[in-house]
Amino acid sequence: MKQVHVFVVILAVIAFATAGCSQEQAVKHGEAGKAIAVLQPTQGSKVQGTVSFAKERDKVHVVAQVQGLTPGPHGFHIHEYGDCSSPDAGSAGGHFNPTGAPHGAPTADKHHAGDFGNIEADAKGVARLDWLSPGIKLDGPESILGRAVIVHAEADDLKTQPTGASGARVACGVIGFAK
Repeated sequence: MKQVHVFVVILAVIAFATAGCSQEQAVKHGEAGKAIAVLQPTQGSKVQGTVSFAKERDKVHVVAQVQGLTPGPHGFHIHEYGDCSSPDAGSAGGHFNPTGAPHGAPTADKHHAGDFGNIEADAKGVARLDWLSPGIKLDGPESILGRAVIVHAEADDLKTQPTGASGARVACGVIGFAK
């Protein structure tokens, strides 16, 4: 009976280890096709929303809906750490920049992978974005999975180093796997 118990425990450990590897292997092999970030307000803010990411051939389709903003443009970036735990979201670190490029517009030849430019809020404080990004990945060492999306209080000027002078962080969401 003791041998059967040991055998069952060994099978359970193998199954658990294999299940963990399967998800990791899926990411390594480019099978992470969708991701989502649920934006939560930082302290004193009412900004919230969602940002979804879907792999489309060699690009990533980014769809965002954000509400609670002041009308006008707001800096919109992927930051290096998936940590929104501090009241001001400073725990998310700086812009995601795996290649060491300068800050710039998402259409510039050289820019941070996390530079998404601005998201424009209408008179009701609602901003929408629907964009195909050639510069981000859902797999490999430059993956955005596990990083954070940040919405800023002010417009990104697309030139000031290293952040675009876009002001305080008003919302933060960690990018995770999605169905």
